[in-house]
Amino acid sequence: MNRKDFVKTSGIAMASLAILPTGKLFSKNANAKLKLAIIGVGERGSMHLDLLLKRDDVDVVAVCDVDGKVIERAKRYISKSGKKMAQFFTDGSDAWKKMLEIKGGIDGIVIATPWECHKEMIISSIESGIKYVGTEVMLGITLQDHWDVVKATEKYNAHVMMLENVCYRRDVMAALNMVRQGLFGEMIHLQGGYQHDLREVKFNDGIHPYGHGVEFGEKGYSEAHWRTEHSVHRNGDLYPTHGIGPIAHYININRGNRFLTLSSLSSKSRGLHNHIVKGGGENHPNAKVNFKLGDVVTTSISCANGESILLQHDTSLPRPYSLGFRVQGTEGLWMDVNNGVYLQGKTAKDEEWDDAKIWFDKYDHPLWARWSKETTGAGHGGMDFFVIHSFIESIKRNVPTPMDVYDAATWSAITPLSEQSIELGNETIDFPDFTGGKWMYRKPVFALTDEY
Repeated sequence: MNRKDFVKTSGIAMASLAILPTGKLFSKNANAKLKLAIIGVGERGSMHLDLLLKRDDVDVVAVCDVDGKVIERAKRYISKSGKKMAQFFTDGSDAWKKMLEIKGGIDGIVIATPWECHKEMIISSIESGIKYVGTEVMLGITLQDHWDVVKATEKYNAHVMMLENVCYRRDVMAALNMVRQGLFGEMIHLQGGYQHDLREVKFNDGIHPYGHGVEFGEKGYSEAHWRTEHSVHRNGDLYPTHGIGPIAHYININRGNRFLTLSSLSSKSRGLHNHIVKGGGENHPNAKVNFKLGDVVTTSISCANGESILLQHDTSLPRPYSLGFRVQGTEGLWMDVNNGVYLQGKTAKDEEWDDAKIWFDKYDHPLWARWSKETTGAGHGGMDFFVIHSFIESIKRNVPTPMDVYDAATWSAITPLSEQSIELGNETIDFPDFTGGKWMYRKPVFALTDEY
């Protein structure tokens, strides 16, 4: 089969992919109570802990963090849940390594620590015998980090799932349902990104997790303690997965399609400096810091099946939150900035937008239709429920996670690749194939039913 026929055939197959409710558990271990551990129970990790404690099929047996404040909060969460108190590991930066040695085994582990810790923690967890690792973004810092995690996962026949919650956002999943049912026609162009004013996240007073000051690094607390340093030393798309995760599902990346090339462009850097001056004055020590990260980083990606992708990273300037999704095919498109859907011959008026809600209510994904009550109280509008639910249900069934290590590596590698492209003067560079050619034969597995 030549490339033209391959693209045509795979495109038709993916467009007709049905999403059918099943509701069946199919593993003899489906009712087992899992033993879970978690490294990092800060602002993000505590959300995961809360969701794990709410599940009847999970026991949280071990918790690790070096911050006494968040450890006490975690203990309160467990006490309130009525479950047996977990073992806590808090003694120094290597406490997590001791946790991996606990007797009785760990069925799965959730990692919610700073980005630079993820590679070592993932690989060490796998090497200790844990078969299921759920990690917050990112997968690593360098491109080699990503390859190392992929190779370790393959070597030990383990499963590494990036806990990218936006893949489960309700409108994102309704759009996925529409894509798979052919409403937008053949996919042509997609956009997304991380367009979120993070100045109050990257700076604080050393006490509050968000805002109240312009400190970071050793004087900062929570994400300001570690995340801001990446803006000082790195220039690239530092957080691509919120945008690229859903896009990858729309066009079956690593499952009949792959990224081919990448090129990135960065603007000048002004936003973080101006924020410091405004909040701390021109003489504040941090006003002298030279932030390498450009205020707006734009990345273009080409695909094997001919689609084009545009990503934007915009976190240092004043703006409303938006992930900037645009899903465009031969028959119409969805854009989340104007909350609009246009479908040729189907929307109310020719060349005018319909409110996206009209279509998303009609094509609500079966996962949301089934589990919407269970999402009550879950973080980020309920989508956090689904990412943990998917991880846990995969362990119970002893099957691969629907978002696997190849997905994690592919999405996360955009960061070091974008850094490389910008450093080379916005040069177009080849995108690595982490699947080793298996993308041509792998089939879509994400959210095909109403189970998980």
